[in-house]
Amino acid sequence: MTRGQVRRRLAVNWWQYLALALLPLFVINGVFSQTDPVLPLLAMPFFIAGMASMFVSLKFFGGFKHALIDTHKALDSPEEPAAWINLAARRRVAFLAASLPAWIGALAVFVGLEAIPVMLLALASAVLFYLYRIPRQLG
Repeated sequence: MTRGQVRRRLAVNWWQYLALALLPLFVINGVFSQTDPVLPLLAMPFFIAGMASMFVSLKFFGGFKHALIDTHKALDSPEEPAAWINLAARRRVAFLAASLPAWIGALAVFVGLEAIPVMLLALASAVLFYLYRIPRQLG
């Protein structure tokens, strides 16, 4: 597989994981937003937990950054395919951490969290996902 093909596959995976992170939020919000909240007292704690979950991504961003550096160093060497595989694996795990705000926002719909805080949690996940794009300088 050429470097361009790997970059395209990683770009497509980025969009797929972003959809996987945000789709449950939008589906649950569209289906269950008009129902009565289960425990409205938990709406604010869910929002705070969703915003705090952004910091979980810090640990995984360091690993992703080091994998990026290692991949850049391995370009045009025999270790390049392994470096790309390692980068993809690190990024996949980091996507799970970046999805946490949106997934907590999806759960918060059941406790009656309003639309604006839910959209802020979705935006937080989207911003975290933006950090995990492959830079143009790589390859």
